[in-house]
Amino acid sequence: MPDPASPATSLPDAASPATSLPDPASPSLPAAAPKPPAGPAGRPGYRAVFRVREFRFVFVAHLFSLLGVVVSELALTVLVYDLTRSPLLSSLTFALGFLPYLLGGTLLAGLTDRLPPRRILVVCDLVCSACVAVMVVPATPVAVLLVLRCAIAVVSPVFNGTRMATLADILGEGDLFVLGRSLLRIVSQSALLTGFAVGGVLLTAVPPRGALAVTAVTFLVSALLLRLGTVRRPARAAGKAAASGLSGTWAVLRNRRVRALMLMFWVPPLFAVVPEALAAPYADEIGVSTAALGLLMCALPVGTIAGELFAGSFLSTATRSRIVLPLAVTGVLPYLLYAPEPGVALAVAALFLAGATGAYTLGLDAWFVAAVPEEQRGRAMTLMTAGMMTVQGIGMAGAGIAAEFAPVHTVVAGTGVVGTLCLLAAAAELRASGATEK
Repeated sequence: MPDPASPATSLPDAASPATSLPDPASPSLPAAAPKPPAGPAGRPGYRAVFRVREFRFVFVAHLFSLLGVVVSELALTVLVYDLTRSPLLSSLTFALGFLPYLLGGTLLAGLTDRLPPRRILVVCDLVCSACVAVMVVPATPVAVLLVLRCAIAVVSPVFNGTRMATLADILGEGDLFVLGRSLLRIVSQSALLTGFAVGGVLLTAVPPRGALAVTAVTFLVSALLLRLGTVRRPARAAGKAAASGLSGTWAVLRNRRVRALMLMFWVPPLFAVVPEALAAPYADEIGVSTAALGLLMCALPVGTIAGELFAGSFLSTATRSRIVLPLAVTGVLPYLLYAPEPGVALAVAALFLAGATGAYTLGLDAWFVAAVPEEQRGRAMTLMTAGMMTVQGIGMAGAGIAAEFAPVHTVVAGTGVVGTLCLLAAAAELRASGATEK
């Protein structure tokens, strides 16, 4: 399931104290999170995260789960079009991946703190596998296919929020957590570059239902890895009064610091997706080839991966904290380069620069996990991830509507202006909340 690079090529001795994994069936709690091994500059690097054996299981499970999501989306879109010959229903299949996030993220978020996290992760993967398995049945009507697509999207924020909160249990709340989150994001961004290509190749060899059958297996593998490779932990809110439904959501949002941090997670992607949503119309506007369109689609995620890798590998914890607000508020400023209706080279440069500013998320992750009370961590992280997916859908829809009334390059450049003003307001609230304090 999508979250928001390269795995380590060597793994340390699994028998060392920092990497030992308790018996997954044991009811006992794991030992305290490992201290991050210091790198040559006195700080941990990405390799240090892979020294934690439990994280390696989570990482590989993420690869399988993400493969299942990407391939199932593509295969289901092709299947719906083959059955209906309707471009509207085919595109609706993709849209349904965004809309139910808000429902699942608000109404089901409380489960993440009231139930054991490993159970939630495994059940979510099993639900997704079961939904895809029903899609494989030839007699399944199109309406049911779309409902099953919605069901997967509803449980996705619960899965992602629980996994994010569990990372803090596995890696601690310091640098290892930040780097672990970064690795999962990098993998998700890489999926934008390679996932659909893999799905396309798969669909040349097997029919859409065959590809869906493969994804049902990937979800099962993810569930198995999480069940056998992660420790059984009790519910975070066990023995504590926990509000449910919307009242529980409001209990989290009443915390001004948490609310301000969520806003800073939500506002950038609302505007960042605009050029990607309008890449095809822009390519048509300036009269370039399909290959150029591919460059426009790839530039933003490539920039994001480069920015995260640089920040995670070379910047200290203090530096990552200092750059959060400067990078966040300037994240969509490169879109102003669209104002003169540039060619492909300048547009790609603007998108790459905008993506590279995403390095601010490493510092923001550290602020967020420190600000959220442990008993609310699962709910808060579920809300945060659900909000990020929802605003991306809103941003794409808004971009399409705006492009009906103005040239694409004007819409993207205008996004740079409006988005920067909104980000400045969000940053001001973040400062006022005290969330930037160390």
